[in-house]
Amino acid sequence: MLAVQNDVRRFAALDDVDRAILTELTADGRLPNNALAERVGVAPSTCLTRTRALRECGAIRGIHAEVDPAAVGLPLQALVSVRLTAHERAAVDAFRARSVRLPGVVSVFHVAGAEDYVLHVRAASGDALRDFVLDHLAVDPVVQHTQTSLIFEQARGVG
Repeated sequence: MLAVQNDVRRFAALDDVDRAILTELTADGRLPNNALAERVGVAPSTCLTRTRALRECGAIRGIHAEVDPAAVGLPLQALVSVRLTAHERAAVDAFRARSVRLPGVVSVFHVAGAEDYVLHVRAASGDALRDFVLDHLAVDPVVQHTQTSLIFEQARGVG
């Protein structure tokens, strides 16, 4: 909880220019510094300094390529909800540590509600997705229940 409070305080110090830089980089992480500076209305040197500071404070955690899953042979995407049998910190932490290393896992979300985790998974086919659930989740002794929802379409939000 203290780490969350520290992050809130640290990020509360961001001003309108910082927020504009984050908005522009979220839309296009490959935007050259000169173009970014022009869009946010500051000098290129100021923009570069601000962007570096945003990286150093952790507001920018990385710049990533958005790859078409079909182009890499994984056209099927799903959200797999997972309910755990035990909720002791060690069991929860161990499941998270294992799940992020599973083949095809894009993201792991620890969530509130009836389920404990939601895994965003990519697979080559329906059979491969079924095998993923059976081979990696159904056999895990800490997993009580899974529910798989296929993703028909994914649209990226702006923020």
